[in-house]
Order: sequence, then structure tokens, then C-alpha cells
Amino acid sequence: MDETLLMIPGPTRVAPRVLKAMSENIVNHRSAIFGQILKDTSQMMSDVFRTTNKSYLLTGSGTAAMEAAMVNILKKGDKVLNVVGGKFGQRFMQIVEAHGGTSLPLEVEWGQAVNPDEVGFLLEEHEDIKAVTVVHNETSTGVVNPIKELGKILRDHDTLYVVDTVSSLAGDDVEVDDYGIDICVTGSQKCMAAPPGMASITLSNDAWDVVNRTDSASYYLNLKKYKKSGDADPPETPYTPSVSLIYAMHEALKIIMDEGLKNRINRHKLAAKATRNGVKALGLELFPEEEVSSTTVTAVRMPEGVTDGEFRGTMRNKYRVELAGGQDHLKGNIFRIGHMGNITHRELITTFSAMEMTLRELGFDIQMGEGVAAVADTYLPEDV
Repeated sequence: MDETLLMIPGPTRVAPRVLKAMSENIVNHRSAIFGQILKDTSQMMSDVFRTTNKSYLLTGSGTAAMEAAMVNILKKGDKVLNVVGGKFGQRFMQIVEAHGGTSLPLEVEWGQAVNPDEVGFLLEEHEDIKAVTVVHNETSTGVVNPIKELGKILRDHDTLYVVDTVSSLAGDDVEVDDYGIDICVTGSQKCMAAPPGMASITLSNDAWDVVNRTDSASYYLNLKKYKKSGDADPPETPYTPSVSLIYAMHEALKIIMDEGLKNRINRHKLAAKATRNGVKALGLELFPEEEVSSTTVTAVRMPEGVTDGEFRGTMRNKYRVELAGGQDHLKGNIFRIGHMGNITHRELITTFSAMEMTLRELGFDIQMGEGVAAVADTYLPEDV
């Protein structure tokens, strides 16, 4: 079994008690026993979303939830404003187009966050926009978008607010009800630290009104079917779910509840700060400006004179630490350090120790220990 330390923006390391939960015997997914597990898991999901709305579990990745969000509200030709500032903003746009919608892309330079005022201007200019999509945490660029501020602007417009929190939920501030989010989606394998393959979605009453008036073009992702089954007593899913993955989700959410959602978010924020401090201590350059940098993944410009294969390859093959590369036009130009899920100072110190050895081996004149010290200093109390 590969013991490489995963420091990528998902999938993340899974706690032993979550793995153990997956080994429990399979039960009838139409039974009261499983119905109670499903009910408890859905309730904890709503608690993490910070919403009074019910949450529904989908067997599929976060992209399945993104597609469910769109295919259940769109009629052919409906106009959707897609904020596109990275790979996953592009994905929302492509999903809209795949289902016959008309995308109005708001292109944001990769490495920058969207300006909420620009969204407001476009909404004033195009009164027929049915929905606005935004990716809260764009892992491809290491940028976090201002979903709270966007929510304030969208309150004044008759349009649905759709947010992808796949890589931010349980790792950054997400308040579905307070931010006025109509449809929020997430995935299992990021900050929630469950295995890949599960997604969740929650909808406001306004969103359900639109869903109920729309003939979904999807059979498997038809949310009216999920609501009908999920609202039954005991609750069910409309089709056979991944029972073992729901066991894992249930246990991972219990861990979040045990830690406390606020504590967990603060832990992620501290890890992000420590990572950025370590990067700067080694003389490396952050890709986005620090004020818009993600809480769950840090994007760093590739050191000049070294290739992605040399840098990340050495980290992985020699020191058993896996970092992520860039995507699309950023491939070879940046690398990304994931610090989400169960990551603590221990994993970050290991990562920066390996990074220092890798840089020294590749000929960079760095002072060994400075990155590690910067990480450690971030975690130490200020009066030490």
C-alpha cells in the first residue's frame, strides 16, 4: 500500500474510524435501520451547510451535485451568469451549455477573485438571468470568492444563487441561510475528509419552487425524486445508494460535530496561514494575492529554472509527499499544497521539510529549516 502523504486539494486522508465505519456489514437500503443513518447524515449535512433546509445525498462526485443543481432548474435557452475564474467555474458553464442553457460568462483572471459589483452590473443589464453560479473556493487557482458579499447583491434580484462549496465546506465560512444561497453543493473527499464518491445538495424554498416548475432532463439526478424519497418515513434514496460510503459520510460528519464546526474552520485557517508563511520563508511566491488566498489550498508559482516533473516528482518519488500541479494554462507554472480535512502541523512540517530537501537537491540556495520554522512559529502561542 502506498504510504505517500497526500497534500493535494482532495481526495484527502481519511481517519481510521471512518475507514472502519466502511467495513460494517451492508444493510437493506430500504430498511428502517438504513433510513435512520440516512436521516442522521442528512441532518448533520444541513448543520454543516448552516441551513434549516433539508440536505440530500447523491452517490457521485461533487460534479454530480453541480449538474443536479443546473439540470433541475434549467429550461432550454434559460440564461445563467457563470463566474468563471478557474477550472471549476468553467465546469459550471459547461454544464449549463450541455443542458441547453445560455451561459453568460463573467470571466475573471485566474488568480483573482470576482468583484461582486461586476455581478451586480450584469444583473442590472440582463434582467432575464435565471441563476448565478460561483465557485466559493477555486482549487485550480487557490482563490476564495466573496460569497457573502455576492449574496448581499443577489438579494435585490429575482435570480437563484448557486454556490459550489465542494472544497470549502467544513474548512471555511459557509452560511447558506445567512448568505442567501438558494442551491449549495459539496463533495465528500475534501474538507469533510470522507472517501470520494458522495455529494450533497441543499435547496431553498425559492429554488424548490423553480425545480417543481421545471421538467428535469435527467433521470438519475432528478431532485424531485430525491425529495419524495428523502421526505418519506423512513427516508430513502430514489435509487440504490453507496451504502458503505454513506456509513463513511456519517462517521466523518460525526467527527466534525465532535471537533466543532467553528474549531474545524479555525484549524483550516491556521493551516493556511502556516502554509503561506512557510512558502514566503523559502523565498517562493504565492500565485494569488494573499488577501484572496484560499483557506484550504495554497497555490505557489513554480520556482524559476525547475520543471514540474523535477520538483513535484522529487517530492513524490523520493520523499513520499504528493503535491498537486497546475491545470490548463497554469500547468507547469504553479504547484498547489492542499491543507484540508484532517491536516495539522504534523503534516505541514513534514511537507516543508521535504520541500526544503527537494529545493536544495535541485540547486536552490535556501537556508534549511526556515520553512519548517515558519510553519512551527505560526502554530506556537504568541507569548512563547
